[in-house]
This record gives sequence, C-alpha cells and structure tokens, in this order.
Amino acid sequence: MLPDTQPTLRVATMPADTNPAGDIFGGWIMAQVDIAGGVVASQRSRGRVATVAVNAFVFKQPVSVGDVVSFYAEVVGVGRTSMTVDVEVFALRHPTDPVVVKVTEATLTYVAVDAKGQKREIRATDG
Repeated sequence: MLPDTQPTLRVATMPADTNPAGDIFGGWIMAQVDIAGGVVASQRSRGRVATVAVNAFVFKQPVSVGDVVSFYAEVVGVGRTSMTVDVEVFALRHPTDPVVVKVTEATLTYVAVDAKGQKREIRATDG
C-alpha cells in the first residue's frame, strides 16, 4: 500500500532503463532516489544542496518495464549545514489488476551550499 502522502516524484519505467536481465537498472533507480531526496532537501534548506553521502540503500524487489514508480522523500534530521533524508520507493504493477510493492529504501545526506558551492548554514526557521 502506498503512503498516505503525495510522492515527491513519480515516474513510469521505460525499456531504455533496463539492464541486460530486462529489469530496470539499479543505477537508474539510484538516480531517481537522489533526485527525490534532493527535492525535499532543497525545499528544507531553501536553496541549493549537494549529495554528500548515501548512508543506506536497499533494493527489496526488482522493478519492471511499465511499473509506475513513486518516490516518497522525507527530511528526518537537520544539522548546521547538512540534513538526512529517507526515501521509500514503491512500484505500482499490473494496471489491470493493480499491485503495489515496496521496491527500495534509502537514506542520504545532503549539504546546503551557496552559489559558489561552499557549505552554508541551514536556518532553524527554514522549512
């Protein structure tokens, strides 16, 4: 079952995103997770962010061509210049007989940066 909130990102998978086994390439999923995490991190810091760490990444099930993949991202911790974001990924399969499965979960760390790419503080009043 999908979470009760709107996803940060929702994408339909395409044949061009497959690996040699015919499943969606894990690197494609990782890129989408980073985008979703970056969206909420940027909103929370009210500016540019950079990914500094992938703390955890678990692939629970393969993703198939035609799945609609939803990425739910949430800021779970905020420091002086960085924040931790959890991302859960669900696939909606079989449109004629829909099934939802959790396919991936990840935790990433982002740092707030200024226009020159230097670390900047995240104001306590932001977000």
